[in-house]
Amino acid sequence: MLFKFVTVAFVLMALPLQTFAQSPEINRYVRYEYQDEMHYGVLVGEEITELKAGIFPLSDMTSKKLALDDIQLLPPSEAGKVFAVGMNFASHMASASKAPPPMFLKLPSSLAGHDQVITMPSDAGNVHFEGELVLIIGKQAKNVSEQEAGEYIFGISAGNDLTERSWQGSDLQWMRSKASDGFGPVGPSVVTGLDWNNLLLTTRLNGEIVQQENTSHMIHKPEKVVSYLSQYFTLEPGDIIFMGTPGRTSALSHGDEVSVEIEGVGLLRNRIEWP
Repeated sequence: MLFKFVTVAFVLMALPLQTFAQSPEINRYVRYEYQDEMHYGVLVGEEITELKAGIFPLSDMTSKKLALDDIQLLPPSEAGKVFAVGMNFASHMASASKAPPPMFLKLPSSLAGHDQVITMPSDAGNVHFEGELVLIIGKQAKNVSEQEAGEYIFGISAGNDLTERSWQGSDLQWMRSKASDGFGPVGPSVVTGLDWNNLLLTTRLNGEIVQQENTSHMIHKPEKVVSYLSQYFTLEPGDIIFMGTPGRTSALSHGDEVSVEIEGVGLLRNRIEWP
């Protein structure tokens, strides 16, 4: 199994959860399937050290090590809720910066992992890629301020908010166009210790760059989005927030490979197929 990452330095430390937003240490955690069982682990290079339990809260490492080729990566958390921000880059579609962030829901069942082949519904004729930064919530958040919201973000990942544009324009809500099975690839890992407001996001279609922009251009920052959502929903550990896509998108065809790479986070790759 091919696997590519931006080169960064890793320091493996079991830091208390509340320090992740401020910590300079970069740690990479994965959720994976091995011998029909789900596990969490710490990833360094192409080797995983298994954790005794999960990452909410962060558990200790065991002595068991596995190669990436021996496991199947899963979405990095078991999300109970999946939110998404629309119109968050002026290069794609802009919303008013002083207004609440435009939000919609995806479903946990729409999530898919790195290198998973995603089969589209047979009548989905206009599916577009949308490379995005993804937030992973680390502890329960309710009515938090923007100033403290970063303390509730465990880490970040890469995502692809696959969207069926024809359904998006015709249906009463975006449920089918945004939340069909497999329409939310996330991965390959969740990374702590990075400045999510200053990272280069690059989407490639069959190896060619089709989107590229820095997350500093997000209209609604992660802290604002987490604070806003927490006024109406109790955010729980593992909940996921897609942060919006930059630039232009285009329709996918059978056999296309889409990759979303975020500086310091790594590369999420999926093949798109139709039955």
